[in-house]
Amino acid sequence: MSELNPFEQNAIWLVLAMSLVGLGYAIFLRNQILGEDKGTAKMQEVWGWIKAGANAYLNRQVRGIVPLIAVLTVALFLSVYIVPPTSEAMEHFAKLGINDEGRVTLLVAFARAIAFVMGAGFSLTVGQIGMRMAVEGNVRVAAESRHSFSGALRIAYRSGTITGMLTDGLGLFGGTIIFIVLGKAAPDALLGFGFGGTLLALFMRVGGGIFTKAADVGADLVGKVEQGLEEDDPRNAAVVADLVGDNVGDCAGMAADIFESYEVTIVSGLILGLALTAMTGHSEWFVFPLMVRGIGVLSSMISTYLVKTPEMEDGGDAFKAISKGFLYAAIMSSVMFAAAGYYYMGVLGPRNPLGEVPGGWWRPVLAVITGVVLAILIEKVTEYFTGTHSAPVKNIVKSLTGGPATTIISGFVQGYESAVWSVIVIAATIFSSTVIFSGMGSTPAEQVAYVLYGVAMTGIGMLTLTGNNVAMDSFGPISDNANGIGEMAGMDEKARKVMSQLDEVGNTTKAITKGVAIGSAVIAAVALFGSFITDVTKVQQAANAAAQAAGNALPFAQLFSDTGIRISMPVVFIGMLLGGALPWMFSSLCINAVNRAAGLIVEEVRRQFRDGVLEPKGSPRFKEPDYKQCVAISTAAAQNELIALALLGVIPPFWWGCSWAWKPSAAFWRASLCPASCWRCLCPTPAGRGTTPRKLWKTNRASRKRTSARIPSATKPGWWATPWATR
Repeated sequence: MSELNPFEQNAIWLVLAMSLVGLGYAIFLRNQILGEDKGTAKMQEVWGWIKAGANAYLNRQVRGIVPLIAVLTVALFLSVYIVPPTSEAMEHFAKLGINDEGRVTLLVAFARAIAFVMGAGFSLTVGQIGMRMAVEGNVRVAAESRHSFSGALRIAYRSGTITGMLTDGLGLFGGTIIFIVLGKAAPDALLGFGFGGTLLALFMRVGGGIFTKAADVGADLVGKVEQGLEEDDPRNAAVVADLVGDNVGDCAGMAADIFESYEVTIVSGLILGLALTAMTGHSEWFVFPLMVRGIGVLSSMISTYLVKTPEMEDGGDAFKAISKGFLYAAIMSSVMFAAAGYYYMGVLGPRNPLGEVPGGWWRPVLAVITGVVLAILIEKVTEYFTGTHSAPVKNIVKSLTGGPATTIISGFVQGYESAVWSVIVIAATIFSSTVIFSGMGSTPAEQVAYVLYGVAMTGIGMLTLTGNNVAMDSFGPISDNANGIGEMAGMDEKARKVMSQLDEVGNTTKAITKGVAIGSAVIAAVALFGSFITDVTKVQQAANAAAQAAGNALPFAQLFSDTGIRISMPVVFIGMLLGGALPWMFSSLCINAVNRAAGLIVEEVRRQFRDGVLEPKGSPRFKEPDYKQCVAISTAAAQNELIALALLGVIPPFWWGCSWAWKPSAAFWRASLCPASCWRCLCPTPAGRGTTPRKLWKTNRASRKRTSARIPSATKPGWWATPWATR
């Protein structure tokens, strides 16, 4: 970091310290949660079943993933012979006295491999520890619900905050430490860091989605539809697998998913920032993104203590308390962004001959704040389409009287509309980067680079409040599991009411977090494509050595602008068609995988019903339900079905990239983004609206006019969520 001034060096070290503070705060919350009461012996017995199932899944997952990480670590090490070190890497190591190209190549190979292990290991750690802490929290929420609504809310939210702070701390620590060690050569290793997180997100999100939806559909179809049992009835052998699945999909899987977007946005921001530094000679382009992430850690920690509600006879408004914490964190972050940006880039920043700040210090700050606003807007859009008091949900509740067909149609109608509004918000945010950086750059070539950097900063701003986002997501399965424990343990009506209220709010917070994850993933994909163009430009610049020797080489900015894609080329158009079809094939395989796994669960539950699970206790034919068998079936199915989906996500892009030049490959990757974005915007909100009306209908039995309303409420939520849950 010798090229940085003292303030910038201190800022980088402070950011690294903030990442460690975030991790320390997660440990502090863990100890706090583990000290809470675990309730009665019956509650702990039910919790023990859930914990055993969760541990079985997590242990099997590690056994399957670790060998793959080992193989790919070797592949990342050898990749240096395909993609050699950049000129920045050669320059960085030359300053350290290492001028031998072979030694530099070896060092970069080690850096990529280590960065890959860091990305994969951090993502695995976030998912594993986050899910284990969610399981630890659910029984304590159930126990506290006997005494206090606000206390149960506090435990549920802070249990999820542990996962959020791990995501924040490890993601920021990884990106910062790589930059500290490698400086301007960081992009050579950052891609390995991003790839590691992406790979683990694929495995944990897809595998978790298959597990949770297979268990959910299997439990509901047999228990509710065929036997007329209530949700979480202890006689249903699949009910524990269903509760475990909530944690697998929405804690481990979702945390890894958001961690991927978190690290991908910081990777793309640093790569594009270093590219702008090469153009302008100013280092603020890659220092400010790290400062933003450090501020986000601090805001998330402070806002944890703002999520509280007074005790009232009707319980309290948990959603209002959680939204208040998120909003206050957004305001605090925005104020600190502006203050840090003004002082760093406005007061201390470089000046032109007229004494002015080139381009204005406010542009990167405004781009980051725009990302924060995007997160809030997506929250409001998702809240409107999934909230318990919203018009779309009330319309679906009305359609329940018409049976499954009208209910599903009503849900999809609202889902399609919600997807449009979500995409409009995301598109408007990307366009705002064009407006914010429209005056930057003396040529159109430079303007393209600035706009892409603005998109990356928008993504960084959107995920600034990752601690809050992940806490809101984990709040859902924690409160749902607590409600299930209350049902199976036969807790009193007062406690059940508290847990039911938290569960209803959890359905909305899960959907909101999925919306934020979608928006951040789209922004990250656009920004990462910009970093891809940057790397292609560097390769072209290196290949232009002869022109450089003759003095005819184009400047980097011009090469960056000229690195475009002509869609009139047939091979490029073919790449777009195939890339656009890939998300649909992926979704097809996901749904089919869930269908097969759910079929196995259905047959197992039916077998146990035939063997006497439903018989009264004391009857000669009575048998206790075997919860472990359903958990084992879901676990095995999730891991086995994952193989084909993982190969589909990796092999086609790799094969297309190796078979054709970079332009058809870029078209393939870019075209897959549009249908994937719309599909991902569609799925979460119908899933949330499938669960919320069911619970509202259940709590208002007096208005139920047809017993068949039990059927749509059971059949809807499971498969709607499948493409999103499995990603």
